[in-house]
Amino acid sequence: MISPQLRTEIVAGLKDGSIVPYLGPGILADVVSASGTPIPATSEQLILGLNGGKPMAPKLMYEFSRAAMNVELKRGRAAVTRFLDTTYNATDWSRAAVHDCLRALRPAYVIDINRDTQLIDSYAGTPHVLVLGCARIGGTDFRFKLYAYDGADYTAIVPEQAAPDQPVLFKPMGAPKPQSSYIAADADYVDFITELMGGFAVPSFVKTLRRNKRYLLLGMRLNRDTERMVLADMIYGAATPAGWALIENPNDKERRFLDKLHIELIEANCAELMADTGACA
Repeated sequence: MISPQLRTEIVAGLKDGSIVPYLGPGILADVVSASGTPIPATSEQLILGLNGGKPMAPKLMYEFSRAAMNVELKRGRAAVTRFLDTTYNATDWSRAAVHDCLRALRPAYVIDINRDTQLIDSYAGTPHVLVLGCARIGGTDFRFKLYAYDGADYTAIVPEQAAPDQPVLFKPMGAPKPQSSYIAADADYVDFITELMGGFAVPSFVKTLRRNKRYLLLGMRLNRDTERMVLADMIYGAATPAGWALIENPNDKERRFLDKLHIELIEANCAELMADTGACA
C-alpha cells in the first residue's frame, strides 16, 4: 500500500525534478489499438508480434533480444526495425493512464525503457531534449542520438548544445521518431551495456543532471539480467536511499536486487499511486 504521505512526497518530487520516473513495460498494460489489440510491450508480446503471432522455439521465447537476434541473422536488421517502426509509429494506440499522469506533472527528467512514442507525444509542444539509445555505430565518440525539440521540430545536436533548463527524455532502448534507433537484438544490448558501463552511452549533461536523484520505478519487473544491468547503470550517482519500485507480488530475486540498489519496494501498482489524490490534475 502507498500511504497518503508517501504519495504526496512522490508527486511533489516528480513536479520539482528531485524524483525521476523510470518506466517499464507494465505502464503500457492498458494501451490498445482501435480494434482492442494490446500494444506489444512485454518480452513475450514483442516476440509474438515479431513472429506473426506464432511462438518461437523455447530458447528464443526466453527474451525478446534473443528472438530479435535470430530474426536479424535470418532476415536482416531491417526486418526488426520494420517491425518496431510499424508497431510503434504506424499504429494508433490509446493513451496509457501513467503517461497521461506524467503529461500533467511534466517531470524534468524521465527514463523510459519502452520503445513506443507515448512519452515523446506527452511533451509535444513543449521544448525538450530527447536522448535515444543506439548501438554498433562507428566514427563517433557518442553512443546515443541526441535531439533538441523547439516545440515543433526536432534537430540533431551534440551534448554541448543541449539546453540546461529543458526537460530531458531518455529512451535507452530507442524509439521510431524522430528517426528510428533501437536497442533490440542481443548484439545491441552487449554493445550498449558495455558503452553504458564505460560512461559513453550517457550524455555528459545527463551525468550532471542525474546526481543525487531518487527514482520511481513504474511497470518494471526485475527478473532479466539485461534490464537489471541497464537500470543499475542508468541510475548511477543516485541519492541514498535511491527511491521506490512499485511491484505487485515481487519475487525474492527482485527483493534482493532492489535492496542492493537501496530502492524501497512498494507492493502496489501504478494505479494505486495515481488514485484518490488528483495527483495528475
